[in-house]
Amino acid sequence: MTSRHSSSHATPNRDIAQLEREVVAASAPFRHLVDQIQRVIVGQDALIEGLLCSLLMNGHVLIEGVPGLAKTTAVSCLARGINTGFRRIQFTPDLLPADLIGTLIYRPNTGEFTVKQGPIFSNIVLADEINRAPAKVQSALLEAMQERQVTIGDTTYPLPDPFLVLATQNPIEQEGTYSLPEAQVDRFAMKLVVTYPSHKEERLILDRMARTNTALNVDSVLYPADITAARDLVDQIFMDDRMKDYIVDLVTSTRNPKTHRVPIEGLVQYGCSPRATIALTLASKAKAFLDGRGYVVPQDVKDVAPQVLRHRLGLSYEAEAEEKTADDIVRALLDHVPVP
Repeated sequence: MTSRHSSSHATPNRDIAQLEREVVAASAPFRHLVDQIQRVIVGQDALIEGLLCSLLMNGHVLIEGVPGLAKTTAVSCLARGINTGFRRIQFTPDLLPADLIGTLIYRPNTGEFTVKQGPIFSNIVLADEINRAPAKVQSALLEAMQERQVTIGDTTYPLPDPFLVLATQNPIEQEGTYSLPEAQVDRFAMKLVVTYPSHKEERLILDRMARTNTALNVDSVLYPADITAARDLVDQIFMDDRMKDYIVDLVTSTRNPKTHRVPIEGLVQYGCSPRATIALTLASKAKAFLDGRGYVVPQDVKDVAPQVLRHRLGLSYEAEAEEKTADDIVRALLDHVPVP
């Protein structure tokens, strides 16, 4: 499956070699964007690649990690590297839906109501510490994420394109956090987990950031038109039918592990929805695009599967008792579901 020969029958009117040349050219600015972000962010390669994949697949991202691991800084660097709108919203327990989407304001001099749009009306929206906000705010954000529109009063307003929500979240065990509803979590195309840096990386962070002036020195290297063109190419990335079956097998094995002989019976309360199948397909194509390929290989699927599936799995009490995590379940899937 990894050979070019297996991709030669992609589509009747599409030549894989020509597509690959276009992909190599179109993906170059994204690699340049990675270089720009890495001028500020030390390590965290999986986080940066996940953010770019989400941008290419037009999907929202949930970023989880304890405070101080550069989650907000990474998103800010991404926004600076793209010449487009960016707003940061600090989620707090007293936040109201109107603070997010906007509200109607009465003008006494005219006797009319006018619309004041909220910070959600931007291209890239950083929802910082999303799990500190109450349920009503989560519901308002849900409509924006799913429908890419918001309703103020009796009128519905479309959100700009591109529109991407990048939400950071502290682990649920931390005081003062709320568990996000499953319906909202499923709307995030990917969940990226940020871990502590290595000793070597932390020393580099010290050398680079231990100063009173730590401005983000990131140049804009992409424009909205570049993103739109790249997404068109991502849609054209070739995926063999065997790869499609592999993705479906991975997702359906979370619901029927016995059928696929995956040893996770009793550990999963509910499996992944069909939305996971779509997201895994798009993320695999985005990964191939970033690697400069015109077709998807099994390793692409394996690389993005944890980010796409981990937040869509409902673990059972038995799994918690055995201290199994969602990532453990995904590893079992990748180890036992046959690769084409």
